[in-house]
Amino acid sequence: MLGLFKSPEERQLKKLQKAYQSKVGEAMQAQRNGNIRLYSVLPEEADKLYRQITDIKR
Repeated sequence: MLGLFKSPEERQLKKLQKAYQSKVGEAMQAQRNGNIRLYSVLPEEADKLYRQITDIKR
């Protein structure tokens, strides 16, 4: 119910932060498993999400 009072920017920010954390976790697991190709892609995607997060926070 408290989510009703959040602005659309706050909701999108939370969604992006969750996606960013997920990508970082996936990248870590790919690195641990030795999947270098996947690991090379995931940090790029995480970086794009991070840039979107910082743009919203400004």
